[in-house]
Amino acid sequence: MMLLAALASVAMYGQENPFSSEVKANYMAVKGDIMNAAEKMPEENYAYKVSPDNRDFGQQIAHIADTQIALCSLVKGEQKRGDAATKTSKADLVAALKASFDYCDSAYEGLTDSNGAQMVKMFGRDRTKLGVLDFNVIHNNEMYGTIAVSLRLKGIVPPSTANKKPMGKKK
Repeated sequence: MMLLAALASVAMYGQENPFSSEVKANYMAVKGDIMNAAEKMPEENYAYKVSPDNRDFGQQIAHIADTQIALCSLVKGEQKRGDAATKTSKADLVAALKASFDYCDSAYEGLTDSNGAQMVKMFGRDRTKLGVLDFNVIHNNEMYGTIAVSLRLKGIVPPSTANKKPMGKKK
């Protein structure tokens, strides 16, 4: 009974805040994929580059973490910067990535359609808080696509597809 009440509450919140609910759901999905990818890649492959002009895998994880801190700090009214780019070990980078998601979680949790319309400065122009957090999701998905290639080239199935059932033939 309690589970039904919780599900009804979530569904109602989504109806009251359809825009922010959608951004939150997208954030949670990519968050899981990125964290799982960072954990799946072996330490020895954190220095792996798909090509010489690309960031290595560890630098990509650091970039995600530092960008998230910067973007979520705008929404929170802070001027915070991450330091993941100074780290090189898998353990340190996974910890920095987790810390960036922990920091951003409260920005997403506090988002509503109403306060998401508030304006903040991002890259020298006015953006809504909802737009900034949506940009973070877009950036995370873009970066996940890049790290998924690194995983595949190292023989690792990316988390977003690892647990999916293969599509059967249509009859």
